[in-house]
Amino acid sequence: MGFVSTDRVLKEAGTAKAAQTKLEQEFAKREKELVDLGARIKTLADTFERDAPTLPETQRQARQRELLEQDRDFQKKRRDFQEDLNARKNEELQLVIQRANKAIKDIAVAENYDFIFQDAVYVNPKHDMTDKVIKALNTAPAK
Repeated sequence: MGFVSTDRVLKEAGTAKAAQTKLEQEFAKREKELVDLGARIKTLADTFERDAPTLPETQRQARQRELLEQDRDFQKKRRDFQEDLNARKNEELQLVIQRANKAIKDIAVAENYDFIFQDAVYVNPKHDMTDKVIKALNTAPAK
């Protein structure tokens, strides 16, 4: 009987770390653009708040509408970014899990395990084979 901590595998295995780095690189540009856009909108809003009392009513309303439109567009871009990031995280996570499951099965067959559990309330450390799985993932060639 054996146990594997999925959380530890996803945090400590080289494949999981590589997937995280890959995602960070893939989404860094879009994230920076969003941060910059958010900062520009905040600057425009601060300027509007400062100037609003002295602006003619029509000009104040026009700038307020423009700010609201820009903010709406920003919120939509941020939601789209988050959805894309989550979808890619799930894809990468599934690849890591598939490789981990294969490593677990290979170890189970090689070492004659009858049962291997993932996620449990309590496990005696003598049954924890998480380190073996992490080592197998770190030494196996990436596919």
